[in-house]
Formats: sequence, C-alpha cells, structure tokens
Amino acid sequence: MVISLIDSHCHLEQKDFSQDRDMVIEKCRLEGLKAIVTCCAHPRDFDLTMQIVEKHKGFVFATVGSHPEYVKEVSSDQIEALIRKIIQNGSKINAVGEAGLDYYWIREELWRQKQKEEFAQFIHLAQEVKKPLVVHARDSAPDALNFLEQEGAERVLMHMFGANHLTKRVVENGWNISLNTIVLRSKRHRKVARDTPLEKILLETDSPWLGDSGRRNDPTSIKIVAKEIAEIKKIDLQEVWTACARNAMNFFGLPISLRL
Repeated sequence: MVISLIDSHCHLEQKDFSQDRDMVIEKCRLEGLKAIVTCCAHPRDFDLTMQIVEKHKGFVFATVGSHPEYVKEVSSDQIEALIRKIIQNGSKINAVGEAGLDYYWIREELWRQKQKEEFAQFIHLAQEVKKPLVVHARDSAPDALNFLEQEGAERVLMHMFGANHLTKRVVENGWNISLNTIVLRSKRHRKVARDTPLEKILLETDSPWLGDSGRRNDPTSIKIVAKEIAEIKKIDLQEVWTACARNAMNFFGLPISLRL
C-alpha cells in the first residue's frame, strides 16, 4: 500500500516545536508524509516561517496571514507590513492566510468589524498575488461565507470547517474544506466530512493543537484523520490518502511527486 499524505495546515513556527522542530519534520518524512504546509498566523512569526521553509525546501511549504484572534494586538501598520512581505516573498509562499473571522474569541462588535476590514485586505491580496486563500471561520461561518462571496473569492480552503448546515454552499462555490482530528469527537465536523465530496477534502492537523489528551499534536496524526474520514464515508483508506493528497497538491500548487 502506497501512503501519500500531506498535512495541509499546521503551525511549525509555534514554540511548542522550538526544542525539536527538525526532529519532528524528520519524523514526518520517515512516516510517509510527502509534504507539510505550515501556517504563519502572526506577523511576528514571518521570519521564522521563512527560515523553516528554506531549511526544508521541497518538503515544508508556507501560508502566511494574520489570525483573526489576534485582531486586538496586531496593528494596522503591522498588517500592512506583513502584506508587503507576502508580496516581496511570493515565490516562497503558497497561499495567503489563515485569515477570516473569529466570533468565539472576539465578541465585541467593534473588533469584529476590524476583523472584517483585515479579512477584506487578505482576500484582495490573494487575488492580487494570484494565490489561494486559507480561511478561519470559527462561530462566524455565515458572515465569512457572505464576505467571501461578496468579495469574489475563488480559490478558497475553509480550514477546520464545522458549519455542517453550510457545507453544500461551500462545495457549490467550488471551495475546499480541510479537516483534522476534531472529526474524532465533533458530530458537526463528522457531518461535514460525510457531506463533502472527497475531491474537495484536504487533511490537516492544526498541530501543535488538538493532540490526544492534551498532548502536543504533530503532522503525523494526519493518518488518524484519514482513517476516520474513510470510516465516516465508508470507503477505502487508500482512496482517502490518494485523493486528499492530490487535492492538497493541486490547491497549493506543490511542486512534488506523489507517485499516485
């Protein structure tokens, strides 16, 4: 059996990996992963993310944005500076994001409006640099989808999408959905996995978060996600590995061979 796995969304720049980051990446190679897409979600982590990508060229790829959770601490000037860096380093970046709306952590309407302003900036940036867009929409899916449609977003990945009642709408827009270990315990996310066509699903871990029993997660848990999706959809595990890896490769434009 050929294992072709790509973690389409993790956070290797986080301090949780600071002591053994290279060892974790080597572990991923040894366990059959073909690529890792790491997400720089805060302007302060941009330089480290670029260093990781350069050191592990051809295996680790990057998306860059500003997580909406940080809207209160990241200034408009920092957002503008980050956008300039994304434009200047376009050849090293495979997607814009994660960006979006987070109504779980941000409750005040003033700051939610600020999130929308920043979200619009990143949507337009993705269009300008002709990169796909990775979207975070926690407890905000209706507004996020409305916003994406209004702004004409086309190449979209809804990261860790859990609004199962809106799955059909995402698919009809031609967008993709990525799922992680949350499908092991969330009925809503299991329904998303069930109802999303396999050709629109990417596998992710969002590591270092979402580990079992509070332990640190890492990209190798992608295997658990693939197995669970195979069981939910009642299809062969090899089919999930193959399709989801191809989906990630095509969405991010990864210059790798999967030998599928």
